[in-house]
Amino acid sequence: MKNTVIFDLDGTLLNTLDDLTDAVNFALTKNNFPIHSTEEIKSFVGNGIKKLIERSVPKNCSEEMLQKCFEDFCIFYEKHMNDKTKPYSGIIEMLSQLKKAGFKTAVVTNKADFAAQVLCKVIFGDLITVAVGADENTRHKPYPDTTLKALKKLGAKAENAFFVGDSDVDVQTAANSGIDFIGVLWGFRDKSVLESAGATVFAENARELTRLLLN
Repeated sequence: MKNTVIFDLDGTLLNTLDDLTDAVNFALTKNNFPIHSTEEIKSFVGNGIKKLIERSVPKNCSEEMLQKCFEDFCIFYEKHMNDKTKPYSGIIEMLSQLKKAGFKTAVVTNKADFAAQVLCKVIFGDLITVAVGADENTRHKPYPDTTLKALKKLGAKAENAFFVGDSDVDVQTAANSGIDFIGVLWGFRDKSVLESAGATVFAENARELTRLLLN
């Protein structure tokens, strides 16, 4: 009997793209680098903030300047992470239905842990029980470490859980963690990307996702 759902955050529960774009472009502008469009930033996300910055700076960027951009990003994003960020349509209602049905819920994300904790608390309150973001002490997705950490905190088992995400990284994470995967099609990656990673079950909207989780 499935009674647990592990959610990705960016591109799955929350549309964070505009705030991420603003923070990246702030850091780039401050260091006299060219900025990027929202669509370009969309293609860069999914593997954590450090990788986002690596993909955003020019290819000949020094390690010192890369670190400077990373620090500038973090300072800006910590203050502005929730300026434009909002849940996708139907997400709050879906989480409420899961809570009513007695499901355990967690977020596992490659977003920095400080941001994951703040956004989940402010936006979802008690609808998300556990949030696990990226830190320097734990291997992040697609390794299973953060997912297994979330399951342990929930007191849940992998065989009783779903993993819900929008990216190939999420597909791989679910497989590495021994968890059934459901892909959402409103996020940062196309269906073809998820299929190429091995996904076979998809939801086109929050209502369909709710049905897949509760049936």
